[in-house]
Amino acid sequence: MAQKIESKIVDSVKTEKLKEVVISPLHIDNNLLNTPASIGILSKKDLLQNNTTDITTVINTIPGVFMQSSNFTTSRISIRGIGARTPYGTNKIRAFYGSIPLTSGNSETVIDDIDLENLNQIEIIKGPLSSVYGAGLGGAILISPQLSKNNGQSAGISTVFGSYGLLKNSINYSLDEKSGSLNISYHNLKTDGWRENSAYNREGITLAGELFRKENSKLTYFSNYTYLEAFIPSSISKEVFDTNPKAGAPTWVASKGYKEYKSVLSGLAYDFRINENLNNSTSVFVNYKDSNEPRPFDILRQYTFATGARTQFSGNFEIGKSKNQFIAGVEYFADTYNGNTFQNLYQQNNGLGSLQGNQLTETDQKRHFYNIFSQLRTQLSEQFEIQAGLNYNKTKFDLNNYTENINEKYSYDGIFSPQISFLFKPNSLKTFYFSVSRGFSLPATEETLTSEGTINPDIKPENGYNFELGGKFYFFDKNLYAEISLYRMEIKDLLVAKRVGDDQYVGANAGKTFHEGIEITLNHNWQMNRFFTLNSYFGGSLGNYEFKEFVDNGNDFSGNKLTGVAPNKINLGLTLNTNFGVYFGADYQFVDEIPMNDANTAFSDSYNIINLKTGYQFEILQGLTTHLDAGINNVTNEKYASMILTNATGVGNAQPRFYYPGLPINYYGIISLNYVF
Repeated sequence: MAQKIESKIVDSVKTEKLKEVVISPLHIDNNLLNTPASIGILSKKDLLQNNTTDITTVINTIPGVFMQSSNFTTSRISIRGIGARTPYGTNKIRAFYGSIPLTSGNSETVIDDIDLENLNQIEIIKGPLSSVYGAGLGGAILISPQLSKNNGQSAGISTVFGSYGLLKNSINYSLDEKSGSLNISYHNLKTDGWRENSAYNREGITLAGELFRKENSKLTYFSNYTYLEAFIPSSISKEVFDTNPKAGAPTWVASKGYKEYKSVLSGLAYDFRINENLNNSTSVFVNYKDSNEPRPFDILRQYTFATGARTQFSGNFEIGKSKNQFIAGVEYFADTYNGNTFQNLYQQNNGLGSLQGNQLTETDQKRHFYNIFSQLRTQLSEQFEIQAGLNYNKTKFDLNNYTENINEKYSYDGIFSPQISFLFKPNSLKTFYFSVSRGFSLPATEETLTSEGTINPDIKPENGYNFELGGKFYFFDKNLYAEISLYRMEIKDLLVAKRVGDDQYVGANAGKTFHEGIEITLNHNWQMNRFFTLNSYFGGSLGNYEFKEFVDNGNDFSGNKLTGVAPNKINLGLTLNTNFGVYFGADYQFVDEIPMNDANTAFSDSYNIINLKTGYQFEILQGLTTHLDAGINNVTNEKYASMILTNATGVGNAQPRFYYPGLPINYYGIISLNYVF
């Protein structure tokens, strides 16, 4: 998705062309037009287009990407249907904050912790087209931290307030000088929640910037601390969803179930230009998380400590008249995990909620892998070029189950993931490309275990080839950007998570899935007159996701629609900017019905969401500006499921609890002050 046009709401409106989008410098070329892949881009303006608290709304503007979320606490991201069947959370997608992996050694990804106001840009690579980032089946999410906000010094404060007790306070300070930069911020986000047992409280401190800037080198640093306490209403049945969607699951309400954790991300990255043809970028990181989650069936305590390093060489060379660029490097990741469960004696606690009892289980896991990657771009002429890449992954883990006195080691065979692309550029404003790439997804550790807690050596990683044809175009003197992509992918050795306990799943390779679709993006800038500019965007995706071969427990689901993903999705929006500081914006989202179980006997309803926002920015004193915003989300008060629990099963005569209800109509306001010294 191309970058939406940045609003100009203080300066006089000028006729502006769409800027060519610059993507991460870790790609072989940082111009989106020269990249043979469909990459969704969310700029700083895009990230703050709603109420600056929920990333779900802005992520979902990207065609082919579907983020489901429940009250900030539970979310799932799928890309082109990959990852849609995950019961809870996000996997099959790798995510990075700067050069720090946000994806654990257990293949789980959480991107919700980092405050949107501290991000500079998000890139979402769709499909296994990036050997540089691990060749994940679904793709990769690259989050760029805000390293500085203005030249010189600036400081700002902001408050967001809204329905259901929403309150977010933020303060930041930024310094940018010739030798380095600094951006430090603090935020606290609270909400009472609109459902039972759904209060939420998060606070965080983010520090990022650059040091020792020289002509040929710089050191980038970034760190993020998060504390979270979030109560969990859990999912509800169809009957409760229809009659009382505010209700939480009875056992979660009675136990006052919640999750609480502290997490720290820190990293250093050193970029060095060795000579005019060779550069190096090397980074190291640590990632620590300490969590506590009382659930009705037990209390889960988890500790994870991850470390890693990455080094990457890039450069260019010529062979005859052929110009070439290359990337080559290695990434190492290791984490240590300790998990313990305890009895939850909430039923004996006089209505006061969870109470820790005797220990039930204790498990240690050590997981580590390395990726060796390379990519080559060869320009055969002004119009033709070839890009090729190769990723090699080797993963192994150790398991200690102290409860069952089990100690095992396991290693997957090395996985090669090749990629090749062909580009045709008839001129500087148009690109056509065709790509073939192979990706893989490692099972989560739980999926590799049997119901007895031992390693199942027959579990294989999911893998598949992606075929993609696309085009990227600028029209009307670069005032319109259009992008179209068609893809087809078949996933083999499909991992199926079978529930064998309240929080116990075992995995099996049970078949194949088929993913194909078309994605269209349009971004337009219209200079109406010297007073008004209209910015608009459209993002649409039509998909066909189905089980090609799938037999589970004797049931043949071959030919059924893939569980947990909407096959069709449309987003569009517009913003009217004025040269006197006022703007008006509106956006619309359509989400198709979603198959909720593999048998396709239950579907969620399709839904339409409309959001409105207006604002006014003006200068109070020289250097001191204020921004006032107000918005309404879900204007038509649509009843919809913001997240689905796939393949939910009922206990006894109870109905399965598929539904996480989405927020009804809600309101918010934003007041911010920014001072440039």
